[in-house]
Amino acid sequence: MLTDTLAPFAQALIAELDDELQTTRRVLARAPEAQFSWQPHPKSMTLGHLASHITDLMGGIGNTLRTTEVDLAYFLDREAQPATTSHELLEHLDTNGATARAALLDATPNDFEQLWTLRHGEQVLLCQTRAEIIRHLISHMAHHRGQLSVYLRLLDVPVPAIYGPSADEEMFRG
Repeated sequence: MLTDTLAPFAQALIAELDDELQTTRRVLARAPEAQFSWQPHPKSMTLGHLASHITDLMGGIGNTLRTTEVDLAYFLDREAQPATTSHELLEHLDTNGATARAALLDATPNDFEQLWTLRHGEQVLLCQTRAEIIRHLISHMAHHRGQLSVYLRLLDVPVPAIYGPSADEEMFRG
């Protein structure tokens, strides 16, 4: 149980994060390793890149609470290597999820109110409170998880229940 000293916003985020991580793990576990290089369209990410991006987003939560800005010019010059195995993918999600959870547990109400900036060199892309950025990261993960579920459907891999039953998996059993 979360303590009374934890920021109320953090309490809500941790509950949401835990639920989203559990759901995301179920979807990622279905990603066929043999198809990591597959992409549904030339403009689309490969399955492995998309799945890795989903896990990387959770690393952004701890980073957001430790920093006041990120410069994309630095990251875009360094091409991230996507996971090459399902085990590596799930391990990365678990590690980043645990780091995100720990950062939220350690955060103070003041931490969430601090402004955080995303820039590309001198160009400021956005400047919002850390709270807004963290909510965006969780939503961004869910967005890309939805894309991944379409990839699974196109590859004829059973899609797990996410927010409700899927055509392949019932949520409620009588």
